[in-house]
Parts: sequence; structure tokens; C-alpha cells
Amino acid sequence: MTTGFQTTARFQDADGFYEQLLDAHLGLTREQSELLNARLVLTLANQIGDAQVLAQCLALARDLPGEWPDEPPTPAR
Repeated sequence: MTTGFQTTARFQDADGFYEQLLDAHLGLTREQSELLNARLVLTLANQIGDAQVLAQCLALARDLPGEWPDEPPTPAR
């Protein structure tokens, strides 16, 4: 289990991972690609395991600069 939120870059090979991620999507429909992303997120979240760290990751990802393709979804509460 993770003991704290990491803000420093920890990738051993970020470019290599990004290439693998793009390759994993080759030949998939949009629906299949979205399912792959969801499975990957859940698999990585399971590896992290710490609910507080996961909540911080979600908040950070949502707050990163950039444009949303549409309006961001309103979370159900």
C-alpha cells in the first residue's frame, strides 16, 4: 500500500509506456478503447490501493489544465 501522494515524476520510461498505451488501442473501436482505458484505470487503482491517494489522483487529474471535449461530467453525489 502507498504511504503518501507522490508528486515527483517516477516513470522509468514514460515515452515507452505512452507508445505501449497507443499500441494497445490500435484496431479498437471507440467503445473498446474506452473499455480498455477503464480496465487500465481500475487495474492501476488496485495496484495503488490507498483510497486517499486515489482521491488525490482523481482531484489532480480533474484539475489539470486543458480543454474538455465537452463539458466535464457532473459527479453524482
